[in-house]
Amino acid sequence: MKNIFLTIFSLFVTCASAQVAIGKPELSKLADGTTPNPNISLEFYDGADNARGIILPWVNGTNNTTPFISGSPTTEIVANGTIVFSTNDAKIKVKYASGWKDLTVKNNTDIIPGITNQTVNTSLQDSLSDLETAKVLIGGNPDTDTTPGILVLADTDKAMVLPKVASPHLNIVNPAAGMMVYDTTSKQLAVFNGTVWSFWKP
Repeated sequence: MKNIFLTIFSLFVTCASAQVAIGKPELSKLADGTTPNPNISLEFYDGADNARGIILPWVNGTNNTTPFISGSPTTEIVANGTIVFSTNDAKIKVKYASGWKDLTVKNNTDIIPGITNQTVNTSLQDSLSDLETAKVLIGGNPDTDTTPGILVLADTDKAMVLPKVASPHLNIVNPAAGMMVYDTTSKQLAVFNGTVWSFWKP
């Protein structure tokens, strides 16, 4: 398993200015059916049978500067557009210039009576420490890009296409806390905090 991870990591490092497809042989095509879409930096498997999402990085808190990830240098500022799963309050958050926006709209008390705060089990990672230099950069120059993050999409003219899942709350059997997908049925962003799904319209 470690060798597979290192191989994938090496692929990302060597493809720093490339477009990347994960779980599919190639990127989506333009209307001509042959030209890869030049606006995609990262794309995931999007078959109708897809029942998988991406898991966001788990962090132990969110504030406007680091370290919100243990071991992170204190001089770095959290980049706008950073999306994380905060384990201290079981919320998925995105960083804007004005601060953090909560994408987990409903509290657990709104869905499950009697539960006031969700506790996130972090026992698998508690004894581990972050590798401060770990970073995958797609687009941009790895020698000059100083944006903090574990996965940085540096292109200014490309975007990531989320995994597409029809009705994820019904079709992802055992979602992990911090999961994010695009719901093709409701045409909404869907995020899972370990207990409830939250859906966002454009």
